Amino acid sequence: MADHPVDEKLPPLKMATTGLQHVAAMYAGVVAPPLIVGAAIGLTATELTFLTGACLFTAGLATFLQTLGIWKIGARLPFVNGVTFAGVAPMTAIVASTEDKSDALPIIFGAVIVAGLLGFIAAPFFSKAIRFFPPVVTGTVITLIGISLLPVAFGWAQGASPEADDFGSATNLGLAAITLVIVLLLRRFTRGFVKQIAVLLGLVAGTLIAIPFGVTDFGPVADASVVGFPTPFHFGAPQFQLAAILSMCVVMVVSMTESTADMLALGEIVDRKADEKTIAAGLRADTLGSAVSPLFNGFMCSAFAQNIGLVAMTRIRSRYVVAAGGGFLVLMGLCPMAASLIAVVPRPVLGGAGVVLFGSVAASGIQTLVRASLDKDNNVLIVAVSLAVGIIPIAAPEFYHSFPENAKIILDSGISTGCVAAVLLNLIFNHIGQGREAEEVTHPMEAGEEITEASRAAATP
Repeated sequence: MADHPVDEKLPPLKMATTGLQHVAAMYAGVVAPPLIVGAAIGLTATELTFLTGACLFTAGLATFLQTLGIWKIGARLPFVNGVTFAGVAPMTAIVASTEDKSDALPIIFGAVIVAGLLGFIAAPFFSKAIRFFPPVVTGTVITLIGISLLPVAFGWAQGASPEADDFGSATNLGLAAITLVIVLLLRRFTRGFVKQIAVLLGLVAGTLIAIPFGVTDFGPVADASVVGFPTPFHFGAPQFQLAAILSMCVVMVVSMTESTADMLALGEIVDRKADEKTIAAGLRADTLGSAVSPLFNGFMCSAFAQNIGLVAMTRIRSRYVVAAGGGFLVLMGLCPMAASLIAVVPRPVLGGAGVVLFGSVAASGIQTLVRASLDKDNNVLIVAVSLAVGIIPIAAPEFYHSFPENAKIILDSGISTGCVAAVLLNLIFNHIGQGREAEEVTHPMEAGEEITEASRAAATP
């Protein structure tokens, strides 16, 4: 009996190139949190490089846990793990409240360790929520994941920094558009292996085209050292403060909610549905990876939704491909010069490829919604309201500005709020009082015609 595509082992060259695609898709998301937090602390350039390399290294370890698995740990799906962006706001808040900035990272690391261990214990209980995720919920959440990620691609397309003079320039947008067109042409007119690595080829081509425009910066390669190891507790032994621990526990709940939704989405895409056992194992990998990460100076780890788009687009479902990507992340953590090669890719080029990747996630969600019995009025309401709630942080970023900071950690995540709304509405409409059948959606004109026909029939002798 042939292996399921998820367990397929590809030839070495194909494994390496497709694994690199996953690294390219998630690299910016991994390095952004350490750069933001490090800048808030006031780390030197050398320390920032070290912190970034540590986060790449721990992302690779967490990805190994998730894809290869040990014991009951790891979903064993093509699932990339890395530093969660949900922790940036509370971590910068911890930095701001710490008088001696040299204590900020040890306090953050201590809080992440505790939150990770508590999450590991809670994983099997959290996974029991699987029965509240039918297609109407999972389809809505998958669609929200894609919609929530698209602004990231649009931001990349405009440039590296909103403060830069060329942010949103015609050159940057043009490079993004050219990269997008190259990826689409490769997907349309090539076959086999070349078609599957269209995103990677598009990134390479876009980077080369960007050179004459002065957008490509090779400085990081020249300045990076060849070998470097994330020495344990480089910034000091972890410190444990209650307020910091509580804030990171909130982030852990948000992270576990998003990971559950991501696993359900990925299970649909690779045709191996994520059951309660799989979700519990996946959450254990997330939380254990988070607990171990601070030992090597990394932050809280979580699933990367953007890589789900890559799986959906390429249809390469092998978890070993993603494990190969995890291997590249570990090597980048150990070799800063190798890490800097990915950093050479201009943000506009990443943005052009991101439109395809993240749009593919939203399209997968719509495919799932097709199977969600949308002929039932209740399900239409669930999708409509949940999408609206989930889109609030995108359409109106300041909508929750008057709420407490801890509440905004959850509310500012459209994936989390939309997921919670979909689960609650599904519970109310489809679980509580199940004796009443959901009504079918009927167009007002059709309803009128039915009433008229019924009246005529009743009046007929």
